[in-house]
Amino acid sequence: MKQILLDTSFILTSIRNKIDFIEELTFKGLKILVPKQVLQEITRITKSKKKLRFRDEAALALKVLENSEFKKIDLKSKNTDNGIVKYSKDHDVIIATLDRELKRNVKGQRLIIRGKKKLEII
Repeated sequence: MKQILLDTSFILTSIRNKIDFIEELTFKGLKILVPKQVLQEITRITKSKKKLRFRDEAALALKVLENSEFKKIDLKSKNTDNGIVKYSKDHDVIIATLDRELKRNVKGQRLIIRGKKKLEII
């Protein structure tokens, strides 16, 4: 079974655009991986005083993930993006991100959101 690793930007954008990414990825036969560092980033956003408009999205993202089946992994890195790049080099995974820099550094397949509604593997 092919695995897909979700980044914070992908999760929050999917929530913002009302995309049921969990169901769609499961339907495509992908095993979902979420780094604990990503969960920590989303939790920090829910408590942030600066990012008020993202707090509700982050809280909803945590609820969606809480009620979903996925494998929690540890990137063993303080920097989440560097950990994702290293993990993608060591494992055969699809990376789901909208982060321009991260997309540039990851070799291999990536999942993106096309037209604010459609998930596409490139």
